[in-house]
Amino acid sequence: MFSGKKKDVFFEALTGISSNLKEAADFFVEFKIKNVSDLKEFSSKMKDYEKKGDDIIHGLITALNKSFITPIEREDILQLAMKMDDVLDGMEQCAARFEMYSLTDTDEYMTEYADYIHKSTVEIFGAIELLSSKKLLNMRTHTIKINEYESQCDEILRVSIKQLFVREKDPIKIIQLKEIYEILEGISDFCEDVADTLETIIMRNA
Repeated sequence: MFSGKKKDVFFEALTGISSNLKEAADFFVEFKIKNVSDLKEFSSKMKDYEKKGDDIIHGLITALNKSFITPIEREDILQLAMKMDDVLDGMEQCAARFEMYSLTDTDEYMTEYADYIHKSTVEIFGAIELLSSKKLLNMRTHTIKINEYESQCDEILRVSIKQLFVREKDPIKIIQLKEIYEILEGISDFCEDVADTLETIIMRNA
């Protein structure tokens, strides 16, 4: 009874983080940037999502410090929370760069990256729901997909940078776009880190 009540706190926090991450990714892919003033809204809203995520993590750490019994290893709970936070931080950083560089045009590569990142956050959310209901082995379906999406993003990075040097003549623009592509690819790496942490949890507990 006692530990049952405690369990809910941790899984609730992890679910809250993954749900906030998915909402942030929904906004990230759906928001249409038409002019410079949109960039401020885009960046500011992503910052709100990031702050909300940080608040949930803060509460989670407080709960971990107060608890003797945790449903899975406490370092796994913390690691999972932090890795999901990295994904959100990456999206927030990307939005901030868009605003900093006044980039109002997105290209097909950015759209593809964003799509794969969004799909990855949906898989993360699904995996955390399974974790909460202790269906650990079923989480593999989600981790496999996240790894596939990360491979796709690796490929997009190669193609996008190659094309960038072919079609862009302005050196400043090259620097800016190359950085955006690399940040986006980095976000997919963070998603893969979440998948790796989930795999560790499966190995230790299933």
